[in-house]
Amino acid sequence: MTCDRLVCANCAAPVSEGRCPVCRASRERLQQEGLFPGLTPATLIALLVALVAVTVAARGFAL
Repeated sequence: MTCDRLVCANCAAPVSEGRCPVCRASRERLQQEGLFPGLTPATLIALLVALVAVTVAARGFAL
């Protein structure tokens, strides 16, 4: 989840601007969540394709 469209309940400003301490804390928490917070969906798809390719190659060598 990104904070691009979230609105702070404390100051009614976009959380991405970080105008108040509540916004800044929420923005920081959102940036740190997840196992791999910096990975985009495209990167995850590329990693999945690479994993499948390695699996197929390993099965080909096992025959």
